[in-house]
Amino acid sequence: MTSPERPFGLADALGSFDASQDAGLRHVRGLSSQPGEGVAVGEQGPAGPERVVLVGAWTSGTLAEAESSMAELAALVEAAGGLVLDGVIQRRDRPDPATFIGSGKARLLRDLAEEWSADTVVCDGELSPAQLVRLEEVVKAKIVDRTALILDIFAQRAASKEGKAQVELAQMQYMLPRLRGWGQSLSRQMGGGGGAGGGVATRGPGETKIETDRRRLREKISKLRRELDEMKTGRDVKRSERRRNKVPSVALAGYTNAGKSSLLNRLTGADVHVKNALFATLDPTVRRTQTSSGRTYTLADTVGFVRHLPHQLVDAFRSTLEEVADADLILHVVDGTHPDPEAQIEAVRTVIGEIGGAGVREIVVVNKADAAPSEVLNRLLEGEPGSVAVSARTGEGCDALLARVEEALPQPDVEVEVLIPYTEGHLVSRVHEEGEILVEDHDENGTRVRANVDARLAAELADYAQPF
Repeated sequence: MTSPERPFGLADALGSFDASQDAGLRHVRGLSSQPGEGVAVGEQGPAGPERVVLVGAWTSGTLAEAESSMAELAALVEAAGGLVLDGVIQRRDRPDPATFIGSGKARLLRDLAEEWSADTVVCDGELSPAQLVRLEEVVKAKIVDRTALILDIFAQRAASKEGKAQVELAQMQYMLPRLRGWGQSLSRQMGGGGGAGGGVATRGPGETKIETDRRRLREKISKLRRELDEMKTGRDVKRSERRRNKVPSVALAGYTNAGKSSLLNRLTGADVHVKNALFATLDPTVRRTQTSSGRTYTLADTVGFVRHLPHQLVDAFRSTLEEVADADLILHVVDGTHPDPEAQIEAVRTVIGEIGGAGVREIVVVNKADAAPSEVLNRLLEGEPGSVAVSARTGEGCDALLARVEEALPQPDVEVEVLIPYTEGHLVSRVHEEGEILVEDHDENGTRVRANVDARLAAELADYAQPF
């Protein structure tokens, strides 16, 4: 990736630091975007995309893990419509409670931002209200933390009424503790619309000035929650209907941009919107499909996860994420081309645990097998027993995945032997869709079937019981 032209100066000096200089700012190579990269038409302001410098506090793990987190932050900025110019990290035991990276390093960060003529500094972490205010005072630029950045991307991507309400709720929950002492930066950071001229972390529920008191904001949060509860009712009705009919459910879960929507399209023939972008899917899509034996089940596409997914989003999207927690089987989709897929797997499992889905049976699906290095595929397949390598683009491995899904679906446990008259053909169809056919034959009186079905269907078939 070619970096945009930049002045020689502080950033070059930072780049020469080595790991032994724990207290210094270490320049992270390879984060710069090409001008305009990741910025869609209509997202740029009058002077072009927002110019952004990144900063992170490396408090645990290896240097490679810290740099990977910064690379992901750069991708998030680009997804929000910003232009990444540079990035630095500081090795420290814990973030500084006042300025995140310490007052001296904050002044160095100010110099770096000035050298790049950056509009915005994005921090790889969630800042407290005090940290945000103090760092902005020192750096003299707009400060955005990782949480506000992800909320901004969700605000851009939300399309449905429910999705927009969920994002608005999450943003207000984020804003509530930041009303006091934030001053003018609050209205700038979370105000404005998602159309042309909006900057990084500026799309949201509208401009909120500091004089808006907490009581009014809490009232709006309560109102949004009531609206979301009403919207949730419709999804619950559909989910209850599937449960009543004993239709097994399978949920696609995974890191953002791992290829879940592409895999849904490949497995079901659906035409779900696919885009090579972070958080392209916010609204769940549920499709009915069948196993090779004709048994019906549902396959649900869900919102992608990310490391340190803001808890406000987990809370706001909880009703949507219930598609995962309530599923009979989770297809955990992993990007086989990602530099650190194991970290993505861990992040996804953390969120699944938070929403109550830790006990759901899981099949790890390593996607993009046509482009992934063979050593990475082998490592993942060995490390995740029962996993399957596929390519949603070419269809490679999808037949094996479908066979694995059929084996993993919960099996009905009541065996019946029945003779169903030809006039009741709909019952034969239901046995195929909801049960497991063991033996099927036809004679002049009707269809003879031995099958495993659930208790409800077995009761409906009781009048036709006839041993073979």
